[in-house]
Amino acid sequence: MGLFKEFRQFMMRGSAIDIGIGVVLGAAVSSFVDSLVRDILLPPIGLVYSRMNIENLHISLSGRTYSSLADAKEAGAITINYGLFISTSIRFVIILFIVFLVVRQMNRWKKPHQHPLDSMTKKECPYCCLSIPNRAVICPNCSSSLEKKQSAESTTYPRLKIK
Repeated sequence: MGLFKEFRQFMMRGSAIDIGIGVVLGAAVSSFVDSLVRDILLPPIGLVYSRMNIENLHISLSGRTYSSLADAKEAGAITINYGLFISTSIRFVIILFIVFLVVRQMNRWKKPHQHPLDSMTKKECPYCCLSIPNRAVICPNCSSSLEKKQSAESTTYPRLKIK
């Protein structure tokens, strides 16, 4: 009974719902990109390359020549389908770019005042020698006040006094 209770808590937490929504949206984006590549992008590319269908490009390992991939499959020939690989690679790059844009936007929504790379840079506290965020003015480990060294392009932060 403990397993089902734990599963129900997992479902109610929102993680499973987020995953489910992501899978559904991923399938929708995948079918959209699939149609975009097959129906919009590849025909003009094939027209440029002597009126051929990119997805029909193949190498027959039997040594015979076939006019299309469908003819080769019908004859039972073993083929290397590099046209399908090119098409799939284009789809992959487009989907990868869309995922990048979505993640980038979600990071902006989470912390609009902070650049994503700022939180990843670290410095060492001069008092306790532990790693702390680069923009910290008080060490979260030893509570020491940190003063930023003044350089030509930066200004110093005033020391914070804890009462």
